[in-house]
Amino acid sequence: MKAVPLTYVVRNLWVRRVTTLLTATGMALVVYVFATVLMMSEGIRATLVATGQADNVVVLRKGAGSEINSAIARDQAAAVTPLPGLARGSVGAEDGVLLASREVVVLNNLPKRGSGQPSNVTMRGTGATGMALRPQVRVTEGRLFRPGSNEVIVGRAGARGFAGADRGGTLRFGGRDWTVVGVFDAGRSAFDSEIWLDAEQLMAAFRRQSFSTVLLRLAPGVPAATLLGAFEAELRLKQLDAIPEDRFYAAQSESLATFIRVLGLSLAVIFSVGAVVGAMITMFGSVASRTAEIGTLRALGFRRRAILLAFLGESLALALAGGAVGLAAAGFMQAVDVSTTNFATFAELAFRFTLTPAIALQALGFALAMGVLGGFVPALRAARTKIVDSLRAA
Repeated sequence: MKAVPLTYVVRNLWVRRVTTLLTATGMALVVYVFATVLMMSEGIRATLVATGQADNVVVLRKGAGSEINSAIARDQAAAVTPLPGLARGSVGAEDGVLLASREVVVLNNLPKRGSGQPSNVTMRGTGATGMALRPQVRVTEGRLFRPGSNEVIVGRAGARGFAGADRGGTLRFGGRDWTVVGVFDAGRSAFDSEIWLDAEQLMAAFRRQSFSTVLLRLAPGVPAATLLGAFEAELRLKQLDAIPEDRFYAAQSESLATFIRVLGLSLAVIFSVGAVVGAMITMFGSVASRTAEIGTLRALGFRRRAILLAFLGESLALALAGGAVGLAAAGFMQAVDVSTTNFATFAELAFRFTLTPAIALQALGFALAMGVLGGFVPALRAARTKIVDSLRAA
């Protein structure tokens, strides 16, 4: 079968450059929405997954679902730390310290910078051991809070977002004034949106009698199953769950990421109907205006399949051009930092749009699918045009 030259396809798109531009723009907008939604979902997932460490284990009450809903009594927390398989390491100037951090997580609201409107923020009561268990967290401005003091450190996203949360500022909560002595960078994880302070001081300020979680580091080579077995053997720990930290935060990302993905993709599919109709109108117009050309091609020996592929190729080239432009526009969203409410904690979560090769391929595939849907029927009509009718119309 003799194929129609590619230059013929490209030339026809250029001849109809105004309609080509309008149709490609419509497709580009749809692909932009499609890719941005996937990038938002991936950004949320990547932010929460980056929060957890594979060799850390989070201990919380069974059925709690999140740290804020968990409560671990002091005697239960004390029963966790003697368990076998836990690592020891350096914390500050001390060596051989058991890497276990009893932490309190409280949801509070503070005024946003600029608007003054209250917004939820996660307060984490921890200490030097908690910092050592999270190597991605480092203080970039100022210093760590002192134990037993009314001092806090704030994640870089929180420092930008909340009034008085920059270094040297003062925050008011729990009936006290708290001094911000440092800002920390958590490597674009969920911790960037949190405020950290001494655990005992946070418990006193919010009148808490129990911890929220206990964070543990497994010794090298010790599987998590060993620790889970120890939990089953200890009666005081029957009401607690031990979950690898990376799995815990990955599970927290699912509900929010899935909601955004389903809602956004539904809108993108609805918008795509208009783009497909636009492509179909453009291609029908092309077929109608080129009846004589089609007859000439058939007379020169080009078969119906070659005509079909040529017109379908025009539609696909149109869709690919629009998809590439839409994807390129979506790529600029990676420079934007945004925040939303984490469904698992109801606290503000800062994240960045993330473009991956998989998302790029899905966006271009979506564009090509619109091209096929919009171009197949007109291409089929062109292929079925009879030579005699085409030449008579000329």
